[in-house]
Amino acid sequence: MTVVAMWAHPRAVSTAFLRMMIARGDVTVVHEPLVTLFDTGGVTLPAPDGGTVTVTTPDEVHAHLRELGRHRPVFVKDTLEYRYQHLFDHPERVADMVHTFIVREPARTISSHHAIKPTVSCPEIGFEHQWDLFELVRRTADRPPVVISAEALLRAPGPVVSAWCAAVGLPYRPEALHWTPEDRPEWQRTRKWHLDVGDSSGFQPVTKSFEATVDTDPVLRSYYEYHRPFYERLIQHAISIGEDQ
Repeated sequence: MTVVAMWAHPRAVSTAFLRMMIARGDVTVVHEPLVTLFDTGGVTLPAPDGGTVTVTTPDEVHAHLRELGRHRPVFVKDTLEYRYQHLFDHPERVADMVHTFIVREPARTISSHHAIKPTVSCPEIGFEHQWDLFELVRRTADRPPVVISAEALLRAPGPVVSAWCAAVGLPYRPEALHWTPEDRPEWQRTRKWHLDVGDSSGFQPVTKSFEATVDTDPVLRSYYEYHRPFYERLIQHAISIGEDQ
């Protein structure tokens, strides 16, 4: 059974990573089942026979991911606007998954998050939830967590993805670093969050300016000051690919 999870704070380039995993063609890809479940009360997941199933509890999500993983490797990406308390109450239920994390410098992620959701609250920024889950996984999972830097991924996608694949036990497929721009069905519910990756054909920095930033908005600045320490703890564990790669 192989289930590889990627846990991300919002606006961390995680959907581009998921798009790359879709381009591989050799894994079952699941997009944000827990955040969908918490937002809507149910989530539709792929079935091993090519159909779909709908589940309504976190335990059903994890059980189904485990069943999918018996047929071929599964990659599941979720974002951490929420704490997902069930993971902390029953860490043994996900101990056999491979847990990975992607982190991005918080100043830009906070401005980007606010631009899409002006009502964003401080907990929804996600770095604290991400750090708490990282610590839980480090204590309780069968394998140590894997962390990658979004900035390193955008700067040197080949070396970062290759190192990530080696760490999680999947073959590296460099051809998956390039894909056809398209609006994928996986992210239709939250489409407005994924417009950039829908237009993309690979990992590439997006140059945007934001009206409200951590330098101009005191509320966003307070979010930054709160979450920055959690980012700094996480980034210390990021895969190193070397200065020359």
